Amino acid sequence: MALVAHAIELVQELDPSGVGARDLRECLLIQIRAQQQEFSHVYGSETQAFDDDLPPGFESEEETQIDERRRAIEVAALIVDHHLQLLQKRDVKDLARAAQITQPEAHAGVEFIRTLDPRPGRQYNREQTRLIEPDVVFVKRGADWEVAMNEEDLPSLRLSSRYRRMLTAQNTDKEVKDYVKERFRSAMQLMRNIAQRKSTILRTCEVIVRRQRDFLDRGVEALRPMMIKEVAEEIGVHPSTVSRAVANKYAHTPQGVIELRFFFSEGSNGPEGADTPLLVLKRKVRKLIEEENVRHPLTDDQLAAMLQAQGIQLTRRTVAKYREDLGIPSTHQRRRRDG
Repeated sequence: MALVAHAIELVQELDPSGVGARDLRECLLIQIRAQQQEFSHVYGSETQAFDDDLPPGFESEEETQIDERRRAIEVAALIVDHHLQLLQKRDVKDLARAAQITQPEAHAGVEFIRTLDPRPGRQYNREQTRLIEPDVVFVKRGADWEVAMNEEDLPSLRLSSRYRRMLTAQNTDKEVKDYVKERFRSAMQLMRNIAQRKSTILRTCEVIVRRQRDFLDRGVEALRPMMIKEVAEEIGVHPSTVSRAVANKYAHTPQGVIELRFFFSEGSNGPEGADTPLLVLKRKVRKLIEEENVRHPLTDDQLAAMLQAQGIQLTRRTVAKYREDLGIPSTHQRRRRDG
């Protein structure tokens, strides 16, 4: 175990600073200590040189900044080591009280922690950019929207004429002929399935452009709720058929290249029956929170009331669920008390 512990210490000395940590606390502490060492190496004796050049009782502005920086790093280490949970609540007053430091010191320590990277290995785990080639194109011709399949890069499937001749030739062995006949049936079925899938995609997209004209013209705020079940009933197929057909398929639209599943969402009824899709509802919740006063963040009840004023009937519990789905902390966690 001593050998393993020593190996971990060696790994933790590697770049980028913070790798090899066993949890978030250790990851941040490794980065803080690395910066402390670098800071001491650069400025360790510099403040003494300032002292030698200045009259007693005077400090240079640069020396003051160095001392403030050194203290911020010390406070950051204290907070991460002993008060990480309080840090996550963003309550500077409570943090200062628990750590027995001043609020300005707590604020400086928190600001320093924000410069650290909680996932230092992420920069070496970059996924290669995936280029998406749209499967369908939504084109406006005059006042009407049309759907076209993008088949430029798709290979055309054909049945081999050589094997056709083998089926009709008199000298073809019966066993070979039976095998080729079976392969032909499989090939024909595959081609029929592909044609049927293409037909399903086209008919589904025709319903999309018919129901989502406002979105295509004006953008996401005009998106209407639309469920797979409704589209399946309209084109006369099972919902699972539509679901499989649109899976991993993309459309080129005036609003960008969009996955077809994006168009399918449930909605919430307003007082006048005007439906609003979940995507738009969540965007509205996020926008209200982004515009709130960080010292007095909005409660879920207040968010629900503000949406109701816009004609969208949502309960506090529903708003809380949307907020959690968006990864947005609670009111208490969002509140900032910087003094």
